[in-house]
Amino acid sequence: MEAAVTKRFAQLSDREVLDRVMHGEQELYEIIIRRYNPYLYKVARSYGYRHDESQDLMQETFVSTYFNLDKFEYRSTFKTWIIRIMLNNCYQKSQKAAYKREVANLEYNNEMMKPMFSNSHDTDPGQTMTNRELGQVIERAITTLPFEYRMVFSLREISGMNTFETAEALDITEANVKVRLNRAKKMLQAEIEKSYAPEEIYEFNLIYCDPMVNKVMTRIKSLT
Repeated sequence: MEAAVTKRFAQLSDREVLDRVMHGEQELYEIIIRRYNPYLYKVARSYGYRHDESQDLMQETFVSTYFNLDKFEYRSTFKTWIIRIMLNNCYQKSQKAAYKREVANLEYNNEMMKPMFSNSHDTDPGQTMTNRELGQVIERAITTLPFEYRMVFSLREISGMNTFETAEALDITEANVKVRLNRAKKMLQAEIEKSYAPEEIYEFNLIYCDPMVNKVMTRIKSLT
């Protein structure tokens, strides 16, 4: 899709885009991919996956979502729906990884997924820390959060979802979201909250957006 066309249709709401996609304008699905790339990336990274693993999960989610659009009944926002699909894919991948470790009896340390903000010497282009020392502080703090608190913190503070959307995505009550978020913040070191903006922890850099769009659209076309 040409840039001018993309910009023109980008003003459409999710529902308008999806309706047109389901009525044959397949190319407009690109708008959905670009719109939700950052959200899905942050979900995967918060789950503990590396940059490359996160991209694979994103592609899988966008493709499966496309082929299940007829099941979306607008009982929730599309954002909530696709994030729940992403969360489920992340969970399924973690279960498969755990099963493979058990069957193959591999060493646990070799099979552990890297936590957010890994200190590994491997270069991760998806990690945008501007201060290494501060990055280490954030890593230690966030990775110590119990999973349920970490996911609430990620969706609310990093992805910018509201309480209602977070509750729907995680299938918990809004009250639980508020309680877990408050507890998560209390668990984090005070200096993090004072000196670091949560939304800057990591981003799906725009240089990866076009390749993701191309991969997903190529896969969809090959399956239709």
